[in-house]
Amino acid sequence: MKTLTPVQQKFILHWGKMGTQWGINRTVAQIHALLYISPEPLDAETIAQVLSVARSNVSTSLWELQGWGIIKTVHLLGDRRDHYESIQDVWEMFRVVLDERKKREIDPTLALLRDCVQEAKGEDRTTRERLAGLLDFFETMSGWYIQINRLPVKTVKKFVKMGDRVLKSMGLGAE
Repeated sequence: MKTLTPVQQKFILHWGKMGTQWGINRTVAQIHALLYISPEPLDAETIAQVLSVARSNVSTSLWELQGWGIIKTVHLLGDRRDHYESIQDVWEMFRVVLDERKKREIDPTLALLRDCVQEAKGEDRTTRERLAGLLDFFETMSGWYIQINRLPVKTVKKFVKMGDRVLKSMGLGAE
């Protein structure tokens, strides 16, 4: 993949824009997009050339993407360079991203809320109740996530695609 088609450019640019809205560096997101749509693993030099970004920026971005667990290093026969490829199963990729976000964002928030609730004994009632409510919400959602995350991807897909049928089966049809 030496040059990008207009559709590939459009996707990569948009993925980079979305990445910034999700708190991810634009170049990191664009490299991920390129690797995701690439039919073969790419080396860092090729990535830098195709996206017109500095090689050092590519190295840093690849390191970050590996830290997220959504790309991996691949070795090709007869080539000493490292090549990289993205997780191809979109369901698995988002599961990995959600796991990492939970570790980085939700788990520390849960720990902080637990501490705050314990330390809030001398605080006013409103503060205590709101912190306890927030803790309950985060614990409930985290527990639900853990349960869903244990399911095979195939089961999660089926569950999600059921949509309104789940609500209707509970007597809660969409209004």
